[in-house]
Amino acid sequence: MRGLLEKIAACNAWEPGAFVPLVARGVQLGSLRHTAAEALRAWPRAFQVTTTAVEWIDAPATFAGRTAALEAIALTLCEQGLLPDRQDEWYPVTASGPATAWCLIDRAWAPFFGMRAFGQHLNGYVRTARGLEMWVARRAADRRHYPGRLDNLVGGGLPYGLGLAENLRKECAEEAGMAAELADRALPVGAVTYCRDAELGLKPDVMFCYDLELPDDFQPRCTDGEVESFERISLEEISTIVRETDAFKLNCNLVIIDFMIRHGLIPQDDPDYIAIVQGLRSPLPASTVP
Repeated sequence: MRGLLEKIAACNAWEPGAFVPLVARGVQLGSLRHTAAEALRAWPRAFQVTTTAVEWIDAPATFAGRTAALEAIALTLCEQGLLPDRQDEWYPVTASGPATAWCLIDRAWAPFFGMRAFGQHLNGYVRTARGLEMWVARRAADRRHYPGRLDNLVGGGLPYGLGLAENLRKECAEEAGMAAELADRALPVGAVTYCRDAELGLKPDVMFCYDLELPDDFQPRCTDGEVESFERISLEEISTIVRETDAFKLNCNLVIIDFMIRHGLIPQDDPDYIAIVQGLRSPLPASTVP
């Protein structure tokens, strides 16, 4: 099972000493690279920057005010070439879950500040006489991240203001042409967490996971251009692909490994079983600072 542990490790490759906490009123909202922390010295009234932390000392009193202030700073960083263009998809800034959002940030900017991002990934599978088979998607060649790589049947971010059920229906419709009635049959099966040093900054991400048993005649159909093709593959072959190749988008490996555990493809007496199970729920940076 070493290949599975390698995939888990790849999603959790980061050095805590390379980052400092971004703190507001004693709560850690993010983690900044030292270079990102230095960039925030340009706003001395807003941020107190030291070698061990960055404190947002002048955060506005209201949710809307904090969102606007953070957006204005991010737009200046965009002009300086330190941040990419916005995606116009708002994510909650939170030390725990989406319901406790302190303000909002554009999805494209969250990694620079090391802020948590939330998503939903769905395993769509079919039960056959040959065993379980899973639908996988191949990402379009023009995708910003992981073009042409394999993906879960449905996977997407969870923007602020949409409930889990509502957003899952939307993603299922966009990415697989799935009717809401079918999407609503998806079973919530937990969450996978990981923390990775990425190109722009830190990604302490949470993926809510779902399993959906599909009828044999179901045929996915992408409606938003994000997927170029679909394929239905046996779970045994999926397992081999995950273990032995880098064909899947990196975080999708974790969602599939989690599915493999639930469906008995990783035996409990395997010597790496506990390490695999624990690795799928990696601790995220601390939410409070003494």
